[in-house]
Amino acid sequence: MAIKIDKTRSSSRSDTENSTSPTLNKTLGLSGGPSPRDRMFFTEQLALLLDTGESLHTALKVIARQYGDSSMGRIVDTIASDVSEGSSFGAALGRHPDVFSLTYTHLVAASEKGGFMADVLERLLDMDRRREDLRKAIVSAATYPAFLVLFSIAVIVFVLVVVFPKFDSMFASIYDELPASTRALMAMSHVMRDHWIVVGAGFGVATIGLHQLIKSDTGGRLLDTMKLKNPLLRNLFADIYLTQILPVLGLSLANGVTAVDALRSSRDVVGNRLFRELVDDVKTRVESGESIATGFEDASFLPDLVKHMVGTGEKSGKLGPVLLRLSGYYEAELRRRLDTLSKMAEPIMLLIMGIVVGVLVSSLILPIFKLSTAAG
Repeated sequence: MAIKIDKTRSSSRSDTENSTSPTLNKTLGLSGGPSPRDRMFFTEQLALLLDTGESLHTALKVIARQYGDSSMGRIVDTIASDVSEGSSFGAALGRHPDVFSLTYTHLVAASEKGGFMADVLERLLDMDRRREDLRKAIVSAATYPAFLVLFSIAVIVFVLVVVFPKFDSMFASIYDELPASTRALMAMSHVMRDHWIVVGAGFGVATIGLHQLIKSDTGGRLLDTMKLKNPLLRNLFADIYLTQILPVLGLSLANGVTAVDALRSSRDVVGNRLFRELVDDVKTRVESGESIATGFEDASFLPDLVKHMVGTGEKSGKLGPVLLRLSGYYEAELRRRLDTLSKMAEPIMLLIMGIVVGVLVSSLILPIFKLSTAAG
């Protein structure tokens, strides 16, 4: 049975991130803890087995055998045992929150009661794939600029530590006539060579301090606020957070999850404090009898389109499908912004590198030209 499943779905898995089987991961020593790829493989296989008429317990045992003696295999085996002992599937999944999110367990629990679990599993699989694709797109867009920044820093350090010292004695005789940039770079070169331990320690302390500041509630909140208030980047970050929260909220509401549980689930997937506080406020209002649209109206960082569509969807009784439609729009918008930024980053970074290199070269060439003129 397991071999047949692998053959049936091999072409599908090869087109997604879960192309590496759990058995191969274990063989390569990559199966430390359950990963999103493991969850995607589990969801895909379970949806297939249930769709072909297999019982839930048997399907879980088949999937557990495919994972072998890995952490995910043991988790699936535990879930199968819980189900066989009378526990609901949603409750059994909820005992493993590190692998299955609130969204996952709430949707499965709702589909378990409604009898449409295979369909919900396919939707969860699609959401996981989209999230992974977006993560890769964001990483790809940030990789090249980050490489250019690191390369520029490496060039500057090399010139200051290796190149400038060779000209110390030559420039000493005309120090007062050196350009300001040359004197500044020479001073930096001396500091880096003579006090490299202090410089390295200071850089390390500054890095750790910045990291701790960002992790703190005050610093993290300040950073989250800047992301949504900065006129240059606020639209990009708003799109990122909307593509995180809207699919979860829409999929939950469209499949019978209560509004309060849907809001609780969507809160956990967004990484911005302002968005989480918004969701908490909306959940509190919903619990007191108000509408979701009312809570969204007071958020200054939400686009007007979102506020309008939420109100329209609630009035028509189709809020779930409306939010899913909105999530597709903002996902496409985010991809467009990332593509534009990645195209803009290359010429901007090359221009900055050109300016840096120009300053370094001119700081060396101009004094040498003065020396050669004086000698002539």
